[in-house]
Amino acid sequence: MDDAMKRKILALLDQHRIMTVATLRPDGWPQATTVGYVNEGLTLYFLCGLDSQKAKNLAQDDRLSLTIDHDTADLMAITGLSMAARAHAVDDRAEAEKVLRLLPLKYPESRPLPMEMPSPGQVRVFRVTPSVISVLDYAKGFGHTDLVMC
Repeated sequence: MDDAMKRKILALLDQHRIMTVATLRPDGWPQATTVGYVNEGLTLYFLCGLDSQKAKNLAQDDRLSLTIDHDTADLMAITGLSMAARAHAVDDRAEAEKVLRLLPLKYPESRPLPMEMPSPGQVRVFRVTPSVISVLDYAKGFGHTDLVMC
C-alpha cells in the first residue's frame, strides 16, 4: 500500500466513528450489526457485551467483514471503506483499558456519559486487523474501488 492510499484510509477512519460488522453465526447465516469503533493506525477496536451474539460468533470464527461510510445527498460523493479482517478478543487489561479511554474521545461534542464507561471485565473488547481494504470513492467514477492488500 502506498503512502497516499494509507493516508486516505486513515483519514476516512478518523472522519467516522461507527461501523457495521458482519460475523458468521453457527448456523451459517451472516449477522450484521452496528458498533462504535476507535483505531490506532489500521488496527480497529470495538466492544460488545460479554455474551453477545457477535462475541459468540467471533469465538467460533474470527473472520469479520466491515463497512465504514456515511450518508450523502450527492451520489458522486459516496466514499467509504470495506474490509475483510480478523477479530480477536483483547486479553491484555492495559490494552482494553486504553480502548475504553479512547472511545469517548471519538465524541468530543457529546455531553458526559450518564454512566461510567464499563470496565474490561464488563465488556468484550475486540482488536480488528484488516487483511483486505476496499476504498470506495465515487468521485473517481461510479462505484470506483481501490483494493488494498494488508
